[in-house]
Amino acid sequence: MNDPVVYLNGELTPLSEAKIPVLDRGFIFGDGVYEVIPMYQRKPFRGKQHLVRLFRSLGTISIPNPHDEAEWLALIDRVVQANDLDDQMIYIQVTRGVAKRAHAFPKEVTPTVFIMTNPMVLPSAAVREKGVACVTMEDRRWLNCQIKATSLLGNVLAAQYAAENEVTETIQFRDEFLSEASSSNVWVVKDGKIAAPPKDNLILEGIRYGLMEELCAQHGITLEARRITREEVFGADELLLSSASKEVLPVVTVDGKTIGSGKPGPVFAKIYAAYQVAKAG
Repeated sequence: MNDPVVYLNGELTPLSEAKIPVLDRGFIFGDGVYEVIPMYQRKPFRGKQHLVRLFRSLGTISIPNPHDEAEWLALIDRVVQANDLDDQMIYIQVTRGVAKRAHAFPKEVTPTVFIMTNPMVLPSAAVREKGVACVTMEDRRWLNCQIKATSLLGNVLAAQYAAENEVTETIQFRDEFLSEASSSNVWVVKDGKIAAPPKDNLILEGIRYGLMEELCAQHGITLEARRITREEVFGADELLLSSASKEVLPVVTVDGKTIGSGKPGPVFAKIYAAYQVAKAG
């Protein structure tokens, strides 16, 4: 995978040869959206839900959707089949396109479409068995977090804060209420029940959010969406992260403080096992 084959504006090409003009609005303004779709054995996992979110993001910022669902799936498959990987993470980016630099939307511009792939690297069994550490910070991002936009500087700074503290994630709070981590949704377990922040403009609704709702319903676990205080996070029996690249991970310390027993708990074990069944199906 030193030089994977990617798709750019109608052509398959080696990544090293893929180029865009410097006046692409994605480069100049971060004026674009993206998606990341996990592929297990070359098949998309919840691909339809990922595309629905991509279409919603495009519509929210008024970028014309250049393809319908079938066309997107065909393009993704072209990239998947062009690379020698069974398990992949497909990255899709659509920008408004190339135009003279001006803040307002240009007229009659063609969106830039880019699709690439990376090997899927999931957390190891040892990491899942031990659990991970996190830190916290104030959520200073904009108020349209529901858009999966390429302008990710706030998330980048949060991820860098985690890296500097040698932990897995930074869990963010806005006005002392839980929002999300730098690139994960956060789940609070108390007395066998799961709580998560509501699906509004303060978080990106991860595709695993809907999956968690389904898994909880299947296994008789109560899940409620509501505002969650900092005290509830630190007082949780279990704390979980979810994302396409993490699947589901247990958090055992936050800011150096132990969560629950300090070990992955039974709700995590049940949800993780159910996730694997869903993935295989």
